[in-house]
Amino acid sequence: GVDLQVCTSRNPTCCTKKMEERYQTAAKQDIQQVLQTSSATLKFLVSRNAAAFQETFEMLIRLAENYTSTLFCTAYRNMAAEATVRIQEFFTDVGLFIFGTDVSTEEFVNRFFDTLFPVVYNHVINPGLTDISLEYAECLRMARRDLRPFGNIPRKAIGQVGRSLLSSRTFLQALNLGIEVINTTDHLHFSKDCSRALLRMQYCPHCQGLMVSKPCLGYCLNIIRGCLANIAEVDLHWRGYIQSLEELSSAMSGSHDIEHVLLNFHSLVNDALVQAHIHGPELSEQVKKICGPPVRKPTQSPGCSFDQNKDNQGLKMFSRDSEETLTNRRKEFITNLRLYRAFYGGLADQLCSSELAAADGLPCWNGEDVVESYTRRVVGSGIKAQSANPEVKVKGTDPVISRIIDKLKHVIQV
Repeated sequence: GVDLQVCTSRNPTCCTKKMEERYQTAAKQDIQQVLQTSSATLKFLVSRNAAAFQETFEMLIRLAENYTSTLFCTAYRNMAAEATVRIQEFFTDVGLFIFGTDVSTEEFVNRFFDTLFPVVYNHVINPGLTDISLEYAECLRMARRDLRPFGNIPRKAIGQVGRSLLSSRTFLQALNLGIEVINTTDHLHFSKDCSRALLRMQYCPHCQGLMVSKPCLGYCLNIIRGCLANIAEVDLHWRGYIQSLEELSSAMSGSHDIEHVLLNFHSLVNDALVQAHIHGPELSEQVKKICGPPVRKPTQSPGCSFDQNKDNQGLKMFSRDSEETLTNRRKEFITNLRLYRAFYGGLADQLCSSELAAADGLPCWNGEDVVESYTRRVVGSGIKAQSANPEVKVKGTDPVISRIIDKLKHVIQV
């Protein structure tokens, strides 16, 4: 083994260049494995909760849509069929917004009340034997914001829906970013210098026939802190991320609570219809001024076609538990996540002390020989500290890690 690159020694060696190359690959795979194992429970915690919250939000939207359609079927049967279409469009928009599409909550709440007004006019304010024409309905839709047939209910709905959906959407986005951060740090790209240091630490002793000696703790810390210097830079932002999630979670209550807002949306709609009914006569007069007398076409609205039993079993169970589940599940998740606040700051130390290095007081490998203890200086974590690292050269920041840090800064900002 005269042509060895890394595992050179004064003593005779058992390694060939080919073996050294195979050990080099093994050293990199080992560290990736150790990294992925150490983050596995954290990753499971975040991804399981991201999936559970998403599922709960989907269920909530279906339930709220059900409640609202049921309101029309029971109290306003004659306009239920037309209203159901508007309700479906509204809750589709709610879903699109929560799961990340760029739609404006103010716009889709307004659109719902705009399209509901012609239906209400036709059946509640100025009912006739036949339906109003499409052109007349369009005139009503355009006039709704000036006429304010529903009083201040649409404004109230915009405030409640906007606040509660935004916090839920941000919460989901943050959880998905958490998964991305862990995936990124799990698949870190190691520099050539770091790869060689890992090889020297883990497999060079084999070339001297030292199969059981483990690296000294200080030696291990220098190498792993060097190799993970970029990951240690995530620490500050990861702590900030968990702190922000905690603050967001505790603010997601009262008027910001998506359950409360969505499951009571039907009663807001009911209040709006009552307003329109009370002010019917004067609304009729105002409509005549803007749109002229009602133009009717000979069709008759069908009654209620909404199938109330379709979802009711699953939804009944859900609605009973949901009040406590969402808030409690969030609290429990945050409590568990807080245990991982220092995950990135203490990663190198945890890997060395629990997995890689020799136990205290035992003879250990220092990169050249088996010794009683490691005598070189041990550097701290993070990129700045590595300039004094005797075992690994660290050249600047990793662009992949810089990008993930930027994403964390951004989500904290949001």
